[in-house]
Amino acid sequence: MPELENCKGCGKLFVRVSSPYCRDCLNEQEKQFDTVYSYIRKQENRMSTVTQVHEATDVDLDWIYQWIREGRLKTAVFPNLGYPCRSCGRTIQNGTLCEHCRKKLERDMQQEHIDDSQTNFKGKTYHT
Repeated sequence: MPELENCKGCGKLFVRVSSPYCRDCLNEQEKQFDTVYSYIRKQENRMSTVTQVHEATDVDLDWIYQWIREGRLKTAVFPNLGYPCRSCGRTIQNGTLCEHCRKKLERDMQQEHIDDSQTNFKGKTYHT
């Protein structure tokens, strides 16, 4: 059901149907996407990194990262594009964590499970 909301981009009040952005901001984002896509589609720019694309097109880095996450910019076609890992900031092309951070998280979870199983208690009790 549509509801009134402030646009996430410009703050203007609008009737939200699906996107958190008003029609004007969505149109502007599409123009920026077209600028980026036109730039990287050229043969000499296909190997550009996100930073190089940003510098050449003056499009916000966050938008470029978002389009890569959404799959609008395909990393199979543009292999040097990626976005930062949510933990350490390394460039990745899918998911939210890089391989290193994912493995570290798995090790930490396994260690916690081992620590829990070695206690004499069947579960932890917390008192307030």
